[in-house]
Amino acid sequence: MKKKLKIAIQGAEASFHHMAAIAHFPDQEVEILECRRFKEVCETLVKDQVDLSLMAIENTLTGSLLPNYSLLQQHPIHIIGETYLHIEQNLMALPGQQISDLKFVHSHPIALQQCTEFLRSHPKMIAIEKYDTAGSAREIVEQKQKGIGAIAGPQAAKTYGLEILAAEIENLKQNYTRFLVLSRDSNGHEVPGNKASVCFEVSHKVGALAEVLQTLGEHKINLTKIQSVPILGKPYQYQFHVDLEWAEGASLQMALEHLEPNTYNRKVLGIYKKGKRHYDHRQSKAAAAS
Repeated sequence: MKKKLKIAIQGAEASFHHMAAIAHFPDQEVEILECRRFKEVCETLVKDQVDLSLMAIENTLTGSLLPNYSLLQQHPIHIIGETYLHIEQNLMALPGQQISDLKFVHSHPIALQQCTEFLRSHPKMIAIEKYDTAGSAREIVEQKQKGIGAIAGPQAAKTYGLEILAAEIENLKQNYTRFLVLSRDSNGHEVPGNKASVCFEVSHKVGALAEVLQTLGEHKINLTKIQSVPILGKPYQYQFHVDLEWAEGASLQMALEHLEPNTYNRKVLGIYKKGKRHYDHRQSKAAAAS
């Protein structure tokens, strides 16, 4: 029997982080450590209070979580994997209520951003930002809050005994979040990686970034993500975070060595196996039926 994994997540039981952890480790028992902030997710890992941490890094509707990119650089941690989770947002409340009974709706700020069209269609409900989706659902039950709804995933409704009043209320159905699996140690040679996350700054000369991209192409390294992140204390200066993928025969190490003339403060955040990007299950069913 495999060892139980203790994983730090941002959020509560039945949150999307919790569901992503279970999905990424289907053959292992997962115990979660709930954290209110992403900074705590990284700090508990560094302090050896958990085996691993799981942290969202980007969403297909709301984009990148810029502060989390900074956390990756600020802490001595490594990316050892990634997982993608289809996000379904639902309005839920204590049983026996209707949408017209709700005066407030609570959820994580990003979840509220993902449901702006639904919220605009119900202007009498005032949206209140909370630290978590599932945590908002749990609070309603613990405090027996009538007239208040929560936006969270379907598992939160099941876990806390709430009734879903409106299902799948996200603006777009192709709503996915990418989560990073974090460790104190790198993968080493245990896993044959085909993806890497790297951060660097570029030289202050014309075409420096273009030369970086050209070098990657010459070494058959595919750039799948580039994100500029402001450097604290250096106004109008940015660090670039990139995700790189490659097929057999490409050399990441050689490519990184050839980047040296145009980059500095470079850090390999992790080398790992790229996660599977799943299509919306409803779209797949519709295609099969047609």
